[in-house]
Order: sequence, then structure tokens, then C-alpha cells
Amino acid sequence: MLHIAASAMTPADISWDFIIGGLALFLFGIQFMGDGLKSIAGEKLREYIDRYTNKPWKGILVGSIITVFIQSSSATSAIAIGFVRAGLMSLEQSIGIIIGANIGTTVTAFLIGLKVEALALYFVFLGVLITLFAKRKKQTYMGQIVLGFGLLFFGLRLMGDELSKLGQMDFFTTLATTMQNQPILGFISGTLMTAVVQSSSAVVGIIQKIYDSGAMTLTAALPFVFGSNIGTTVTAVFASIGGTTGGSPAAKGAAAVNVLFNTIGSVIFMFLLTPYVDFIAFLSDKYSISPMMQIAIAHILRTIVISILAYPCINLMVSVIKKIIPGEEERIEVDLEGLDPKLAASLPAGALGVSKQVTVKMGELASDCIRASQEYFNKKSGKYRGMSSQYEDAINSLDSKITEYLMTIAHNSLSEHDTDEFINNLQIIKNIERVGDLTMNLNEFYELTYEDKGAFTDEAVGDVNEMYETVLEMNEIALNYFSTREEHYIQMINDKENYLDLVEEKARQRHFKRMAGEVCGSGVAASIFVDILGTLERIGDHIWNIVKEGNEEAMTLDLRPNETDD
Repeated sequence: MLHIAASAMTPADISWDFIIGGLALFLFGIQFMGDGLKSIAGEKLREYIDRYTNKPWKGILVGSIITVFIQSSSATSAIAIGFVRAGLMSLEQSIGIIIGANIGTTVTAFLIGLKVEALALYFVFLGVLITLFAKRKKQTYMGQIVLGFGLLFFGLRLMGDELSKLGQMDFFTTLATTMQNQPILGFISGTLMTAVVQSSSAVVGIIQKIYDSGAMTLTAALPFVFGSNIGTTVTAVFASIGGTTGGSPAAKGAAAVNVLFNTIGSVIFMFLLTPYVDFIAFLSDKYSISPMMQIAIAHILRTIVISILAYPCINLMVSVIKKIIPGEEERIEVDLEGLDPKLAASLPAGALGVSKQVTVKMGELASDCIRASQEYFNKKSGKYRGMSSQYEDAINSLDSKITEYLMTIAHNSLSEHDTDEFINNLQIIKNIERVGDLTMNLNEFYELTYEDKGAFTDEAVGDVNEMYETVLEMNEIALNYFSTREEHYIQMINDKENYLDLVEEKARQRHFKRMAGEVCGSGVAASIFVDILGTLERIGDHIWNIVKEGNEEAMTLDLRPNETDD
């Protein structure tokens, strides 16, 4: 039933600043809490997604759990997209994670239904105390989580009192009645509202508050909720067009899955609106469920039902998406089938040979990562920065998988030669992993420069490109040596390493002369140029270590002090 006041309110009677400010705090609280959770979890988020999603149902479970913690279905989907792009996860697996992310994001509505907002300021106070007196980073992140949680619900509390007054406005009463008679209007409004605020949780929270005040019936409220599920996909669509995924078919495919899943689910429930409203009303009467919890339960049940119906159709969805979005996907093909635990147990020497082959592939990915970074430096396009990042993701994943496999091999009795090979392989993958990390550091330097609208001089560009080409040549030589153990590669890489040091020294001197002559036009570019040179030189050191590790001749040829940053 709609509540009609004796004397209708006007827009001037409502504190719109509370509504706007409350919404801002709500959105900020979600992001702040999610950032804190992600900071605590760190790279383990990627590890969990990578390790436990070999089956779509596992992807749904992992996607749900992670989204519950980080409170961002978009962030969970973005991680999955990265693995698809890297060739380490199939589109089928990513669908499982996306479905799970949609389930996980309904938890906010459930917490709102519990009326946690009554304790909001206590959480704010506790979060501030933890943050102020934290002595460790993890304690600071924990304070951030608690503070974000409190701000989220305090924002909702600020909005709630003012939103409840909407039911006393003639205009809103008429509008609510219209939406009850024409639910499609609420459906469209929910979609548009969510597309604007970029948070389905915020829109559902607002509807929970309005419904709780009696200003809207369940028949009018649920279409808003259904529409919000479509509106939230706008974030993924924008991310697939640009950003770190660079508009690849994989990114567009994952975004299309998100849109398809939510749109079909929402449309189905719009057709079933009347019986679904009756069902929720039945549950409410039977179990005395509060109005806000009614919306939460309707939201959760809808998502779970659609997820169950979608699960058997995952392969069909993939086929449909591939027809809708044609084009060959540039994927990093990595064959991990050879890392067989049975081979490690029965023939450790053979398993070491397999791990060596995958390590070579990891080194080739490092070359691709460096090459994409060079393209980013020269062309200033985020597309190449994204490509470099995806290659680095693949390197990190291989580092974890090869290390785990090597540890499995080490559990068996190894000959002296095999032990040396084991240690050598382990050291090499760590050097390759550092190459990927340092390449990401280079990209961060370039991003700082380009965001400042800065530019490097032609002479500086030439020096950096010469160092890039040298480290790429060094990496090819190092991988050839690791594969063949042909000794002539040792002298070749030593010559290249010495040349790299010479180029770095000369480039540094030329840079200082440019600074003295006030040739450098960009302050940021000038200040970080030496860091760029030093990072490229350290990349060369780690590549040189691929040959150095376990090779006495290479060590005797090296007369320089070790400058690597282990």
C-alpha cells in the first residue's frame, strides 16, 4: 500500500544535499572497503582465480566469494578477462567467474536488509582508530575496510530519512502508481540510474529504503532491481572498449557475456513479475520478513535462479558470443599439459626437461612483455601498456605453476646432475619473473610522463630504444643458451651486457648535459629518465643471470660488481 500524507510535501522540504552526500558516501564506502580488501589479498586474488577455476562451477564459487570480499563484480570480472587474454583461462571459465560475481554482489543488499546502518558510526569510529594507530600496512588496510564499511552504511542512513519523504510528495505518489501499473517504466529507470551511478548496489539500496518507507509497492520496486542488473553491465562494456584490455575480442566477449546473462535474466523475471511478487509476498507473510529484506531476498533469489539456469548453457553462450563478436583473438598460447605430476614421480629427469621447455616459453613471454612496453614508450597508446600487463600476468602465472611443479619434482630422489638442473631452473624463472616486474616499472614511468603531457627528446628516445633492442637481443641469446648449453652464447651475452652498460652510461651523461643546457622541456620526463635507464640496465642484469646461474665460465668472464636488485 502507498502511504499518502495529509499534507503533501514539496521538493523544497527535502534535504537533497543529504541524498546526494549520502549517495557519495555510499559509493565511496564501497570502493574504499574494496580497495582495502584487495590490498590485503594482493596478488592472491589472481592466484585463487587462476588455481581454482578449471571448471565453470568452481569459477562460479570463486567469483562469488571474491566479489563478496572486494565488493566489486567489475574488479572480479577484470581479473578474469586478464587471464582470458593471456590464454591461461578459457572463455567458458570466465563465464563461471562472471556469473559468480553477479551472485557475490547481492550481499550488500542482504546487509542493508539486516539494517546494519544503525551501527554505521561505530564502524566509522573504529575504522578511524585502527587507521590512526596502525603500525603495519595490514593494520592500515584493516582500518580502511572497517571505515569503508561504516561510511557505506552511514551514507545509506543519510539518504534513508530523506528518501522516505518522497512518499509524501504528490508527484512521487503519482509516479509510483504509474510504475505499479506500468512496471516497464521502473525497469527502464533502474537500468538508466545504475548506468549513471555505476553501482547496482547503490540503486538497490535506494529502492530498499523507498520501499521500506511505504512510498512504493513491491510490484513497482522489483522492476528497478531487475533493471539495475542490466545497468551495472555498462562498466564492463566501457572496460572492454578501452582500458588495460585494449578492446580485444576476449574483453568484448566477456563484457558481452555479462550483458547477455543479466539482460536475459532480468527480462525473464519481468515476464514473471506478478507470480514472483506473489511468491515474495508469501515468504514475507510466512516468515515476517522486513520490507528491506524482501527486496534483498528477491534480488538474491533472482540471481541464483538465473545462475542455475545459465550453467548448462555456458557452451551455448560461448558459441553465441563468438558469432556476435567475430575476429581472431590474439592469445598467448601456453601448453601446461606437460607439467604432469605422474611424470615427476616416475621420471624426474624427464619432468625437469618438460619444466625447462615451459621455462623457455616463459622467457619468450618476457620478450613479448618488453616489446609491448617499447611500443607503449614510442606510441603512447594504452593498448600496448595493456598488452604488456597481460604478458606480465602470464609470466607471473607460469612462475607459480613451474615453481609448484619443480617442488613436486624435488620430493623425489634426484641425482647430482638433476639437482643442479632443478636449482638452475628455479633460479632462472625467478630472474624472468623479475624482468616482467621491472618492465611494469618502466610502464609506470611512461604513464607518469604521458599523464603530465610530457615528452622525451629525440636523443633520449633513441637512447632508450637502443637499450630496449639490446635487452631483447640478450634475452634471445640467454634463452638459446638455456635450451642448448652451447658455450659460444656465453661470450655473446657478455659482450651485449657490457655494451648495454656502455649505452646506459653514455645516455646518462647526455641526459645531464641536456638538463644543464635546459633542453629538457618536461619536468617529469627529465626527473625519471635516469630511472628508466637504470631499470633497463637491471633488466639486462637479470637476463644475463639466466646464463650466469650455474655456469662457472660465465662467472669468471664477469669482472663487474653484481648490481642486480634481488
